[in-house]
Amino acid sequence: MRDRLVHGTDIRLTEIAFGGASLGNLYSVTSDEDAAASVAQAWESGIRYFDTAPHYGLGLSERRLGAALSSHARGDYVISSKVGRLIVPNENPTEFDDDGFIVPGDLRREWDFTRDGVLRSVEASLARLDTDYIDILYLHDPDASEIPDAAATGAAALIELRDQGVVRAVGIGSNSASAVAQLFRESDVDLAMLAGRYTLLEQRGADEVFEAAGEKSIVAVGVFNSGLLSADRPKPTAMYNYLPATADVIARANRLADSAESHGATLPQAALAFPLRNSQVVSIAIGMRNAQQVTSNVELYERGVNEAAWAELEAQTL
Repeated sequence: MRDRLVHGTDIRLTEIAFGGASLGNLYSVTSDEDAAASVAQAWESGIRYFDTAPHYGLGLSERRLGAALSSHARGDYVISSKVGRLIVPNENPTEFDDDGFIVPGDLRREWDFTRDGVLRSVEASLARLDTDYIDILYLHDPDASEIPDAAATGAAALIELRDQGVVRAVGIGSNSASAVAQLFRESDVDLAMLAGRYTLLEQRGADEVFEAAGEKSIVAVGVFNSGLLSADRPKPTAMYNYLPATADVIARANRLADSAESHGATLPQAALAFPLRNSQVVSIAIGMRNAQQVTSNVELYERGVNEAAWAELEAQTL
């Protein structure tokens, strides 16, 4: 699998990254066996960049990922995790977590972007991952926290860790293009993980992000827009950015599918190939629940889309 260099660093990321939310039982339970098999298949397929976060299953994703990678030399892969949500005991335990992950509710998340909170978060992540270091740390959704100056405060702490050599690169992970652009303008971060805002169907705010980033790198996430672009033809019940897709959005997706098919490709192929046409995009992180999903996504990546299709496809993007 091809890789790309994160600008201004010595970190190379495979063009496809393993997104670890499903390891945390996002929306449905992933068995321990499927979790381990998905990481093993990712490795077999050449993927060497693995993304996770404390938020994903209240730490379950980090624990599973660390265990699955434990047989490989630490220098042979890149791990990114995130800060901003501390995982703490839940004083009022519930049967299940209430934030989309099917895990027991004996723990809870606590927003914290302070220096102390960032340090505590990193220490806990290192323990769950059972590793000596994390290559990349992202601020996780600081714009969603409603904490004043969360991004600036958290970025200062991450930059301190980077400058001390504790972490190799730092950035922000968010689905808010404006929040990502603002942090690029105001802080010396290395890269950003932009979710759902640079896809075949939607680039709202992406120009602002790339302009603010200068030459700095972007990891694209959510390239299938909550599954709308993951099937050859969108279903009438398809979701788009976590909400039911409107008839207009489904019609636009069908027009994109028409264009892709007229050039011998599929809608998912085009959705996966689109972000990597931009040289600033160094990787695409995809959530993969089992080995079969890994194989399917890697096959889509390897097929690509012929150049003749892009003029027609890109004329329809938003």
